[in-house]
Amino acid sequence: MARVVGPTGVEAWLVTRYADVRDVLGDPERFSNRSGQTPHILADPPPDAPVTEGSFARMDGADHLRFRRILGPELSSVKRIERLRPTVQRLVDERLDALGDAAPPVDLYQQFAVPLTSTVIADLLGVPAAEHTLFQNAGAALFNASDPERKAAAYQALFDYLYPLVQQRRLDPGDDVLSNLIARGDRSDQPFTDTELVMAAAGLLIAGFDTTASMISYGVLALLHHPDQLTALREDPALIPGAVEELVRFLGVGVGIMRQTTRDTEIAGQRIPAGDFVVAAIQSANHDPDQFPQAHLLDVTREPTRHIGFGHGPHQCVGQQLARLELKVVLDTLLRRIPSLRLAVPFTEIEFKTDTVVTGPTALPVTWDEVLR
Repeated sequence: MARVVGPTGVEAWLVTRYADVRDVLGDPERFSNRSGQTPHILADPPPDAPVTEGSFARMDGADHLRFRRILGPELSSVKRIERLRPTVQRLVDERLDALGDAAPPVDLYQQFAVPLTSTVIADLLGVPAAEHTLFQNAGAALFNASDPERKAAAYQALFDYLYPLVQQRRLDPGDDVLSNLIARGDRSDQPFTDTELVMAAAGLLIAGFDTTASMISYGVLALLHHPDQLTALREDPALIPGAVEELVRFLGVGVGIMRQTTRDTEIAGQRIPAGDFVVAAIQSANHDPDQFPQAHLLDVTREPTRHIGFGHGPHQCVGQQLARLELKVVLDTLLRRIPSLRLAVPFTEIEFKTDTVVTGPTALPVTWDEVLR
């Protein structure tokens, strides 16, 4: 336990051990999620944004469960995820075809991962292809801490688009997540309001866009930097599902998860007053040697672990199965179609993000000999 101050001035207790992090995230009675803050950057809409309430990610208890019970099956059921596999595979192949038509080197983050993940989210919500650029621009701006005006404009543009989309889906539903949320909500005791649906859609974009895009580029970078692990995957693609879990454990893409104590409590022998903020350091927990032998090593053959790269407890990532699917398809297809993939610059020249709540390389320059069709 340590007392820390984030760049925004928020004071908090930093929890780093695996067991303690699980304790914090798994006990909503003592540790509330209503603060809606991250330890480094305020990730909520700015005060003058058109919507600041209705986000289920900032709810506890029954309010949160109301959303989770309806949204969860849309993103976490095996049947639903498997239905998405052909779409994800098609999108990955399309992006790789585009790379094949380009002259290397290319930035695998901006030219592959970003358009891929934003398109997957847009397709889930039934957003036409012509509007995918809006989602990409909004997603990029919302994670940028250095330009608050751009961030506010991105929120405004996103909400201006999503409100009419929600109203359209009410009148003319389709086979997309937003339409299904409306239908399932209308069959419940408390149907969703337009504001709640807009916030849910925006939350899917914010939570699932750059986190997965960064994990793709960060994971590929890690494998290129550990050629023995990359070779193991090439020789045995059956290792890919386990490799995805290991990459999430080893790298993670979030800086931490903040909670607020609801009453006087204790963590690891340290007394914490009611109302104090607590930061659960996910990456540190996933490197706890008491939980993960040789945790500092990337090992794609590691037996399945209880990593918490997608969080833990009632607020663990609702889209984690979709992220897993995207990562598996990307790794399998990249290894198969670009066997000569390699860094276009020395590893020491790769720069990493410092102004966002999502970690990873700012760019991933790669090159190859051929993209197989």
